[in-house]
Amino acid sequence: MNLISNKEYKKHRFTKNELSNIEFDLCTFSNCDFSELNFYNTEFTECVFDECNLSSVVIGEVAFKEVEFVNCKMIGVDFSICNNFLLAFSFNKCVLDYSQFTNLKIKNTKFISCSIREVDFSACELQSSLFDNCDLERSIFDNTNLEKVDFSTANNFTINPENNRMKKAKFSILGANSLLYNYGLIIK
Repeated sequence: MNLISNKEYKKHRFTKNELSNIEFDLCTFSNCDFSELNFYNTEFTECVFDECNLSSVVIGEVAFKEVEFVNCKMIGVDFSICNNFLLAFSFNKCVLDYSQFTNLKIKNTKFISCSIREVDFSACELQSSLFDNCDLERSIFDNTNLEKVDFSTANNFTINPENNRMKKAKFSILGANSLLYNYGLIIK
């Protein structure tokens, strides 16, 4: 595996060959386009993606270790097939609509001001994560560990407390109504 360290990429359109068998360490990607590419055996350690397009990328066995995504478009990404070893990332002002995080262990993950519509978090371990000012419309939480997750500023979510572990999860008073949706209750 080739190592690329401390490199900054700006407005670069990546090709398939540039993203195979490479380890990126402490790299920054600004305004880069990765859309619809297949990453293969690639590792990102302490990298930052800023205003990048990663929509519909295939990230089988890709490792993300302490990676930050800022202002990125990441529609339809299946994170559930990435490498779980030391997996850690954060998302700030990203569009993650139609993506999947099923079966991942991503405790302490920060989602800040993101669009997270129709995203599948089934069987995910999200303990102590933060959904700050995020739109979770039609996202799926099923058999998900949501203990100590902060939803206090999140909106448009529907979570069934009977199908998820939710001890000490945080919700606003208005957001708590979303927990009662499955019961058909009307709260005024």
